[in-house]
Amino acid sequence: MKNLPDLKTSFAELISTPSISALESQLDMSNHDVVQLLHQWFSDLGFNCQSEVVPETRDKHNFLASFGSGSGGLLLAGHTDTVPFDEGRWQHDPFALTEQDNKWYGLGTCDMKGFFALVVEALKTLPLDQFKRPLYVLASADEETTMNGAKAFAKAKSIAPDYAIIGEPTGLKPVYMHKGHLAQGIRVTGRSGHSSDPANGLNAIEIMHQVIGQLLKLKQHLADNYLENAFSVPYPTMNLGHVHGGDAANRICGCCDLHLDIRPLPGLAIDELEQLIIQYLAPVNTQYPGAINISQLYPPSEAFAGDKDNSWSQLVAKLSEQQPEVVNYATEAPYINQLGCQTLVLGPGSIAQAHQPDEFIDTVYLDKTVALLKQLIYQACIK
Repeated sequence: MKNLPDLKTSFAELISTPSISALESQLDMSNHDVVQLLHQWFSDLGFNCQSEVVPETRDKHNFLASFGSGSGGLLLAGHTDTVPFDEGRWQHDPFALTEQDNKWYGLGTCDMKGFFALVVEALKTLPLDQFKRPLYVLASADEETTMNGAKAFAKAKSIAPDYAIIGEPTGLKPVYMHKGHLAQGIRVTGRSGHSSDPANGLNAIEIMHQVIGQLLKLKQHLADNYLENAFSVPYPTMNLGHVHGGDAANRICGCCDLHLDIRPLPGLAIDELEQLIIQYLAPVNTQYPGAINISQLYPPSEAFAGDKDNSWSQLVAKLSEQQPEVVNYATEAPYINQLGCQTLVLGPGSIAQAHQPDEFIDTVYLDKTVALLKQLIYQACIK
């Protein structure tokens, strides 16, 4: 084992290597330099390392490190990217690790580049020569935007681990289920004209009124027909979050836009949900042919459902001393789960710190996470 950095140094190097994902090209960055860091560290540990360009990204790469041979084993997964930071709202440099009051501040400390530093730290003292089953470490691209990294990796099916841990910040509680996310824009195109003669135009706001009425019927249908009591909000939610139309009181509105957000439960696939929207808007579309256009505001993510009672969930619950739970935010779990493994989301830090100015990880999680990772790797790869 070569000169691997200590934990704080590896954290600092990851944080000082920007890897922002954004749909806007002017903010989006390659994750190449983060992948290079991980390649160096895991190579020094004796892992076989490889990276692949992710399709439909701006020079983004998935990184996979593997050690050991045979079937099964454990996958530790996370994403290399961060969200953009709010200029002027950070009191600390987002690209420098700052320690204060038992907290490590920096963009990506808890969500979630720091997880890879903790994996490296856990591996430093494990008896790698005693591995009976393989260990994989996946560092994916573009989780914060398209999840194209995890989607491409799942599609390739290059590995088949028995178990997977996704190191998102859960307070080290195992998460076995979460909702999905669909955000769509609906545009109604009418025909503008002078308000004194309605027959000379087609009012897009009036058509949107009918569209919203149909969407509220769909909202009730989802609440009546889909239920999972494990969630604090046990049904799919729909939020009408933005509407804008028209430009003057004395003009017939020629265009109206609506943005909506739906959080489906496991068992309600994104393509099924999209078809339900089309179905419920069909009467309005028939009355006003070509007036309604539906688009994705950004790529959707599927819901995820694991099994809280399987052997892996129960083992992780025992080792973490935390019972499996559900959350409302989305992760790469539904795609990692396609590899055929028993999948859980579990990592250090709090989701409350994610996507916030002055993101931090409480240092109380550092030793706990390293110890838990050692136990998980031992159980899955050595025992």
